[in-house]
Amino acid sequence: MGWLERNIIEPGKLPLLLALVSFVLTFLITRGITRLIRAGRGPFRNVSGSGGLHIHHVVPGVILTIVGGFGAVAGGQHGFGSALAAVIFGIGAGLVLDEFALVLHLADVYWTEAGRKSVEMVVLTASLVGLLLIGFSPLGVNDLSDDQEQNRATVIGNVVVNFVFALIALFKGKARIAVFGVIVPVIALIGAVRLARPGSYWAKRFYRRRPRARAKSSLRAYHHDRRWLGPRRAFQDWIGGAPDPEPARSLEHR
Repeated sequence: MGWLERNIIEPGKLPLLLALVSFVLTFLITRGITRLIRAGRGPFRNVSGSGGLHIHHVVPGVILTIVGGFGAVAGGQHGFGSALAAVIFGIGAGLVLDEFALVLHLADVYWTEAGRKSVEMVVLTASLVGLLLIGFSPLGVNDLSDDQEQNRATVIGNVVVNFVFALIALFKGKARIAVFGVIVPVIALIGAVRLARPGSYWAKRFYRRRPRARAKSSLRAYHHDRRWLGPRRAFQDWIGGAPDPEPARSLEHR
């Protein structure tokens, strides 16, 4: 309780903690229900409106996110109202990001390979909010001394340098590293100095006349994907359920 009071309640982070917990729980519960519906088990069924229109849970999610967001802005950092708004916002965000792939593709891809993007977005969001909760500051402006905090030039310099590193990592085709690098400066630096992924803007622009760099980039990306693609997909399937197998393409006989 002492840690909670000192690190969460006193700095006004309780709404953020409540939003994160409700966000994660909503996603897990929603995925559990949808997996039961998919398997035809339990009392749950898809919700349909008049005319048989299937109502996706992103719809109530958007409504709850709007209500919770405006409520959080109006409620401040303390009090029951702000805590309630944070919970409502977390529930809404969980419902929305659970169908992130649907919104992205404007198609019902929930149980397809493209639907994995929803699980990736939820894990990424929960991780970033968790880092903010335990004290990391965006763009690396944390752990500054009192003199540095009074020097605006130092703070601005930290922001600009870290932003440049994150931007380079993004141009090198490392979107996840770029996003995490906004919070943790060392990650952005690692992504900026390592080779770009093949097909990225950086590789097309700067490796065009460097065949050795292109070959090394392709080889590194191949080994990286071979090492991590299987465990990453297994983790996604464990959380959100495995996608439906793609139908085999029929061969045309001449």
